[in-house]
Amino acid sequence: MALITKAVRGTLDLLPAESYKSQFVERSFFEIAQNFGYHEVRTPVFEHTELFLRSVGETTDVVQKEMYTFTDRGERSLTLKPEGTAGAARAFLEHGLFNEPLPQKMCYFTPCYRYDKPQAGRYREHHQLGVECFGAASPAADAEIIALAYHTITFLGLENIRLEINSIGCPECRKTYNDALKAYFEAYTSELCETCISRLDKTPMRILDCKSPVCAKIAEGAPSILEYICEPCREHFEGLQRYLGAMDIDFHVNAGVVRGLDYYTRTVFEFMTEDNGSMITVCGGGRYDRLIEEIGGAPMPACGFGMGIERLILQMERQNCTFPEPERCELYIVSTDDASSLFAARLATEMRDAGIPCQNDICGRSLKAQMKYANKLRARYTVVIGSNEIEAGKAAVKNMDTGASTNLPFHDFAENFMRMTLDEAVEAFDFSGMINEDGSVNGAGFTLLKGGKSDED
Repeated sequence: MALITKAVRGTLDLLPAESYKSQFVERSFFEIAQNFGYHEVRTPVFEHTELFLRSVGETTDVVQKEMYTFTDRGERSLTLKPEGTAGAARAFLEHGLFNEPLPQKMCYFTPCYRYDKPQAGRYREHHQLGVECFGAASPAADAEIIALAYHTITFLGLENIRLEINSIGCPECRKTYNDALKAYFEAYTSELCETCISRLDKTPMRILDCKSPVCAKIAEGAPSILEYICEPCREHFEGLQRYLGAMDIDFHVNAGVVRGLDYYTRTVFEFMTEDNGSMITVCGGGRYDRLIEEIGGAPMPACGFGMGIERLILQMERQNCTFPEPERCELYIVSTDDASSLFAARLATEMRDAGIPCQNDICGRSLKAQMKYANKLRARYTVVIGSNEIEAGKAAVKNMDTGASTNLPFHDFAENFMRMTLDEAVEAFDFSGMINEDGSVNGAGFTLLKGGKSDED
């Protein structure tokens, strides 16, 4: 029978054999974010289209070429969100979080949708980790989100990380800079791509972000924004650098970093890593002090970042970063007949209630087939239950790694199982070099005597 359809181009199925990697990255990110005081926000996967037109910018590639926009049955124009910041900003404003203690710190894991050419690590449906900080104007806030991203990336094991920072100023000082850019690029109109020519009058800074090799080469000689930023913007940028220095985070000032969305002001940054001899961006963000005002609120400083999880994991794999092993089945219960199958189901329930990963046969397999399946699951322990075991009230639990067996009673089975596994772990642990001649433990903050009592006891 032929398959009715396949996955849509630019989407990715995350199968059980690989999903543990994504779970590890998500879990690590949220734990680190929480340490910084950021808590999860969840926003809808689609928003009214005007939100992105106002926040992201009508002249950006995202809006002009990449958004998935449709009209619903109520004749409303809706868009699958292409990035996470606009939705978080809308939620902050709609729910009156500006009345709460500031700053409001949010983090999220969200799907995003962009109609772009699918590439390795870049999909039309991708997933983004991000943070938003609303209500903090100090460069200390910029430094904090950069530190959060830095801690996440380094914790995950990526190496050859390069942080590039820049200031793109405020709307006031950018006016003069845009005039200088326009004058510079007008000399190359015969060489620029059509998209960049269309940007020349309204958003010449966007040309600096063009991926065309020809436009990128021309942009190398363009005037630097740092020569045009006003004194408040300069002070903010210098303050950011001082904070990064205080946090021991290395950085490089790169006037070519501008980001691709209109809502950015002042600070912009990118974390890059080496990939086959070239540098690719794994995280980008900055400050957007005009965003809340642009979508209908009062002036409110804000900053944040986003990182694509697919690209992040791809780089981790290419750099041979260590992922924790997928969680194993702790115990597989083998049953030999209908009566023992019912008993196994009850026993498995007891184990799961105790928080122990446990499985039992639900396919009516033979004894041999069940053991073969348990091996494929990499079950740590197995127990075979038949009429004899039920009558005796106990069964032999086998350690599949060592081959050792231990008889455990069915009464308080989960408690006995946990005690058994703890005893095995203690017995297998290598204490050599840890115990001093007087019985104290090297590097410990207490003294363990051979009798199991401390001096303080």
